Amino acid sequence: MLQRTGRCSASYYKNIIKPLVKLQTCGLQNDSTADKTEVKHFNQIRTGWWDEMGAVKPLHSMNKLRVPLIREGLINTGLIQKNFISTPKPLTNLKILEVGCGGGILTEALARLGCCITGIDVAGELLEIAKEHSASHPSRENINYQLTTIEKFAETNVEQFDAVVASEVLEHVDHQEQFVEACVRCLKPGGSIFLTTINQNLLSWFLVVPVAESILRLVPKGTHHYDKFISPHRTQKFLEHNNCRTRLVHGFFYNVLTNTWFWTSNTVVHYAMHAVKL
Repeated sequence: MLQRTGRCSASYYKNIIKPLVKLQTCGLQNDSTADKTEVKHFNQIRTGWWDEMGAVKPLHSMNKLRVPLIREGLINTGLIQKNFISTPKPLTNLKILEVGCGGGILTEALARLGCCITGIDVAGELLEIAKEHSASHPSRENINYQLTTIEKFAETNVEQFDAVVASEVLEHVDHQEQFVEACVRCLKPGGSIFLTTINQNLLSWFLVVPVAESILRLVPKGTHHYDKFISPHRTQKFLEHNNCRTRLVHGFFYNVLTNTWFWTSNTVVHYAMHAVKL
């Protein structure tokens, strides 16, 4: 009798409970790099995501650096066709994947340049914001949003994209090397991966956590955690381990008074990295 009850309980868990748990965690399997605490945090700050002077205004102004970085990087590697370089849509015929797209701030900016772009994220409420915003702009038909992890997505999208972008994401995930590996898996040979993130040192912690979050309130409290900051050296090593050659490492800095970002040779706080898959 006890053995039979055990079998019934096991069957009940497998067929009823387990699928419900999986559904409620948005498919965040144990081997996923998504941090459930981070997902909850970003879902909570969804209000005002498209307000350019709101809680995430630095992400809006950062597009003035991020978009040219990606466009110029793809020109320099020869992926952008010459007859499109000087047009309003230089990314025409390119397939781009944005990992951790959030509410679509960078996704839409790249879509306007003509590429077919897929944005994936594990924060379901942010994805709904992204879908609603793009639906109000018929010209955004070249955007495809999906609620999934990069690990799950990579299983069925091996070497499908000309470029992969993960901007301000690496400092929010667990198992960063696994995350980079999954991103690169989606990239075609000769394709480009673009990363922007935060260096790990005392100055970056001081400026990004106490100053930006608590004193100036540029972003909501709890957005960043020092243990997830990562040095350019480690990021580059992860890329090299996954058969990518780094072409550019550049620092950038935020001017609080003017809400603008500018390039700098100093990578002590924020930095961008562009690498090509061999």
